[in-house]
Formats: sequence, C-alpha cells, structure tokens
Amino acid sequence: MSNVSSERLYEIINHYQLNGEQKTIEYYNIEKETLKRYLRKNRANNFNGGSPKILLLDIETAPMRAYVWALWKQNVDPKTQLINDWFCLTWATKWLFDTKVYSQKLTNGEVLEEDDSRIIRNIWKMLNEADIVIAHNGWRFDIPRLNTRFIINGLNPPMPYQIIDTLSVAKKSFAFSSNKLDMINKSLGIRRKVDTGGFELWDKCINGDENSLKKMERYNRGDVLALEDLYMKLRPWIKSHPNLGIYVEANGSVCPTCGSSNLNWGGSYVTPAGKYKTFRCECGAVGRSRFTELTKDQRKSLVRGVAR
Repeated sequence: MSNVSSERLYEIINHYQLNGEQKTIEYYNIEKETLKRYLRKNRANNFNGGSPKILLLDIETAPMRAYVWALWKQNVDPKTQLINDWFCLTWATKWLFDTKVYSQKLTNGEVLEEDDSRIIRNIWKMLNEADIVIAHNGWRFDIPRLNTRFIINGLNPPMPYQIIDTLSVAKKSFAFSSNKLDMINKSLGIRRKVDTGGFELWDKCINGDENSLKKMERYNRGDVLALEDLYMKLRPWIKSHPNLGIYVEANGSVCPTCGSSNLNWGGSYVTPAGKYKTFRCECGAVGRSRFTELTKDQRKSLVRGVAR
C-alpha cells in the first residue's frame, strides 16, 4: 500500500474518522506509522489544502416568522406581518479527503440579536480560498443564501469558485424516489444524516437555547460528512465535473474527474464531427481524448445531415 490510490486513501481516512486510530490499524492490518504516513499524504495531496481546494459545505438558517391568517397561499406584508427575517444559525465545512470538519454556531446572545456577522465573516474566508465548492441544493439554497448574508454584512464577493451541486446531479442522472440527501444516502447504503428531532430544534435555537444550538452544530457537521460520502458515490456520474487536470501537475493525461493518471484506454466516443479515444479511470469515471482520431483528409471529406 505504499502507492495507495486516492480511492483507497479515502476509504482508510473515512474509517479513521469514524472509528479512530487503533480500530483502523487493526481493520486494515497496518502499522501505526503507516497510518500516520497516510494522514500526512492526505493533508499534502492535491485534493486538500493545496490545489485544487475542494470544499464541502452546508449551512443551517433560522426560519422567518410572520403573522398569517391561513396555512396555504399566504401573501405576507413585510411591513406589517413579518416578525423577523431569516439569518444563518450554523455552518459546517470540510476540505475533501481531510480529516477535520470546521464549523461555527451563533451564541444565544447573537441569536436573540439576529446577528450572524461573526460566523458569516469566517465562512466567507473559507469560500474565498476554495477552487470548487460541493453542496446539496447549493445552487438554489446554500450559495444564494450565503451571498445574501455576505452583502448584508458588508462583504465583497469571494474569489471565483466552481460549484458541484449533488442535488442537481441526482435529478439529472437518476430517478431516486426522494432527492433529499438522507434518502439518497439510505438508498445507496452510505452514511446518513444526524436526526434533528424535527422543527422543535429550530424553535429552541431561535429562542436562544444554547444546548439546542450545540445540537444544531452537530447536525450540521454530520450533514457535511454525509455529503462527502454522497459526492464520492456520484462523482463518476458527474459529466460536467470541473476538470481537475487543470490543477494537477503530472506527466501525461489525468482523469478530469479525480486527477488520477491510472487510465484504462479503450473504445471510442463519436460526435457528428469527430471520433475520440475513450478511457475509464480507477475512480469509475469515463472520459475521452481532446483531439479526434480522424485524419485531416477524413475530416475534410466528412459531411453532415441537415439540421431540423
């Protein structure tokens, strides 16, 4: 296992996170120094703390409160009916393949003042470092919500990053009975979300209960770990995955999905104007060469049907 693959490394690190040092050593029948070497490799490789920096992200927000006269199809007047607007309660992040989960929560005083400026500044710093951000429903929830709190708190946009939304991937490529993160993970037999106990937790949090805020933070941290497992399952299926080959320094071709150079070439990918070599990576993803196999004369003689 001296040249451990990124997949195997992830498996060992994941076991270490869940079970600790001794159980991981016994389960994989490795020396303590070997495990330490893997932990160092994990910290130093291209997929955490370096380039690209891939950040897993999840946030929890306070609900809006308002006066209403019915349970369905209500128009709430923000001047007279809105009691309070939403704000961020907790956030949790993790660099892909790293062992540490970062998180913050509001204090009870900050909740009662609806002041999330402290934790918003810190999550901004992490997004500002990231090359790629992974979130479940990130396009419609986490990212626009964070952007809203950034501008309200007087922050400029973070430096550019690419987004992988696992919810969008699930909807595009699969037909799960439910696209909620916990239900997808249940279907795939991987790590589940932490149980919150329902809306009562949010109710206690917005009333400043410190124990409930701590529980919310634990729940948030569990979401990030469950998200990482889901991403790893979905990763080979993400056709629009950011090209990691741009970030990885290597001699020869590497997988655009995971950055590995262990590519098994064979087969062809055909378009209306070209024919390309294909490969399958050790991570399971498939890809193709950039340049067509057709000769110059073949390309010149190639014709196409009339567009509809």
